[in-house]
Amino acid sequence: MSSPEELPAERQLDAPRPPLIVLAGATASGKTALSLALAESLAELAIAAEIISADSRQVYRGMDIGTAKVGAEERARVPHHCLDLVDPDAPFSVADFTSHAAGALDGIVARGAVAILVGGTGFYLRAVARGLAVEELPWDPAVRAEVQASLTERGLPALVADLRSLAPTRAEAVDLRNPRRVVRAVEIARMRGDAPLPEPRGYGRPVLWLGLGVLSPVLHERIRARAQAQFDAGLVAETQALIARYDATLPSFSGIGYAEALAVIEGRLTVEAAIAEDARRNVMFARRQATWFRGEPDICWLDATHDLPLDEALAATIGYLET
Repeated sequence: MSSPEELPAERQLDAPRPPLIVLAGATASGKTALSLALAESLAELAIAAEIISADSRQVYRGMDIGTAKVGAEERARVPHHCLDLVDPDAPFSVADFTSHAAGALDGIVARGAVAILVGGTGFYLRAVARGLAVEELPWDPAVRAEVQASLTERGLPALVADLRSLAPTRAEAVDLRNPRRVVRAVEIARMRGDAPLPEPRGYGRPVLWLGLGVLSPVLHERIRARAQAQFDAGLVAETQALIARYDATLPSFSGIGYAEALAVIEGRLTVEAAIAEDARRNVMFARRQATWFRGEPDICWLDATHDLPLDEALAATIGYLET
């Protein structure tokens, strides 16, 4: 059964598609900085470019610091899409994302611009750039209710154990600290087992995939520094303002950074311990992202360990646009 919120893929396949550059990579690898620099370098060559964010947390309004969302200054420099789409208490699926992204792509092609799809949510990148048939993913409200009840009754560790038993391959690519993602993964696994995801249908034109690679020690240090910077920038206060409006048990608050800030507010962690836990979870997340991206074919990997690889990204993009 298909979810009623999932829209037909034919709309995306039939519409003209703009040239698409994908910037993929782990958290804190420099994707945002490179996407902005690349778009501005293209503008200097009289090539308009617009950015589509492919981040499953940046779709939530008000969740800014903890998601490293670009601010007003960056959005004024380069047009951005797929940010601030829903409130934190709204459900949001990959099908919702592909629908919003399709609308953004329609506008970008109408303006004669190039699209830069940037983010670390691999499923979102794949769904747009490879035309994943998201409507073919199983959805059943009865199974969802059963899995959700199991989470409530048995807890997250038991549900994670179920997932590892039903679909060990899929479990490797899921954020096992995120109840919403585990529930969805178990739901799919109960109906499909560990079968591969639906075959891509294609974007409609060639796509350039660029990946940012950073050596582990450097990436881990960047992750720790960013966790510190986010708490210094007011992540606890942002979280406090959000839970004054929304239920703190919402899945959106289980995300890295917000869960730790919530623990500070509730007195379960000191700020120092929260920063350390934030960094630890992001390191684990980066490893899962690396596993996911290793499964994506045709990624041109750029070394972003020490410097922003703008020259290499620009050369690859110009070559792609000239073919």
